[in-house]
Amino acid sequence: MLIDIAYVAGGLVALVICGDVLVRGAVSVAQRAGLSPFVIGLTLVGFGTSTPELMTSLIAAFQGLPGIALGNVVGSNIANILLILGVTAAMGAVPGRALLERDGMVMLGATALCAGLIMFGYIGRAAGLLCLAALAGYLIVTLRSKRPEDEAEEQVEGMSVWAGVGVFLLGLLGVMAGAKFLVQGASEIARAFAVSEAVIGLTIVAVGTSLPELVTSVVAARKGQGAIAIGNIIGSNIFNVLGILGITAAVYPLTVPADMAGVTLAVFIVAALAPAAFARIRGQIPRWAGFSFVAAYVGYVVAIVA
Repeated sequence: MLIDIAYVAGGLVALVICGDVLVRGAVSVAQRAGLSPFVIGLTLVGFGTSTPELMTSLIAAFQGLPGIALGNVVGSNIANILLILGVTAAMGAVPGRALLERDGMVMLGATALCAGLIMFGYIGRAAGLLCLAALAGYLIVTLRSKRPEDEAEEQVEGMSVWAGVGVFLLGLLGVMAGAKFLVQGASEIARAFAVSEAVIGLTIVAVGTSLPELVTSVVAARKGQGAIAIGNIIGSNIFNVLGILGITAAVYPLTVPADMAGVTLAVFIVAALAPAAFARIRGQIPRWAGFSFVAAYVGYVVAIVA
C-alpha cells in the first residue's frame, strides 16, 4: 500500500513539474520560430497544461481502466469549477463576462456533448473524432477572430531552438512516466479499498492532474486578475472534453462505468451551469458563491466515496 501511495504522490509531482517544463520548452521553440503570443497561448500553452490529463487518460484507457480515463476528464471539469473557481472566487469576486461570451458557450456545449455521450453509455471512435472536429473548428474560429493587440511582441526566452526541443522532450518523457505511475498506484489503491476506479479517477486523479490550473488561478486571483483565472478554467474545460476525451476515445473506445451516471452526471451538468447563471444574474461570481462551490465539491466527494 505504501508503495502505491508513493506511486500516486510521485506521479502527481512528476506531472506538475514536468508539465511546466514541457510548456516552457514548447513556448521557447515557438517563439524562436516567430509564432505570435496569441497562437502560442491558445495552442501550445493550452494543450501543454492539459498534457497531464491527456497522458493519464490515454494510459488508463490502454490498461483497460475506463473509469480512471473518463473519470479524469469529468472529475477535472467538476474540480475546475467547484473547487478551483470556488477557491478563486472566495479570495475575491470573479468577473463573469467570459462565461456569457463565445468561449463560455463553447464550454457549455462541450459539457452537453460529454453528458450526452455518458448517458449513451459508450464513447466510440466516431464520438472521439466528433470531439476533435469540434475542437479544430473552435480553434480555427478563435484564431481568425484574434485582435491586433494579441500580436504584441513578447520577449523571447533565452534558450536556443535545440535547447528548447530538448527541454520539451524531457518534459514529455517526465509527464508520460508520471502518468504511468499515477494510474498504476491509483488503480491498486482502488482495489485495496474496494473503491471503484471511476471514483478514484473522479477524485484523486482528477484533482491531481488539475493542480496546474489550481496554481495558475490562485496566483491570478491573488494579483487581482480574476478574468485570467476564469479564462484558464474555461479553456481547460473545453480542452478536457473536446481534446482529451476526443483523443482518448479515438484511440481507445470507452465503455462508460455505471457509477459515472447519477450523482456525478448531475453535478457535472450543474457545475457548468451554475457559474453562467451567476454571471447572468449578478454579472460576477461573488465571494459567498465561491465558498458555496467549495462546500458543494466537498459534499460531492463525500457522497461518491461513502
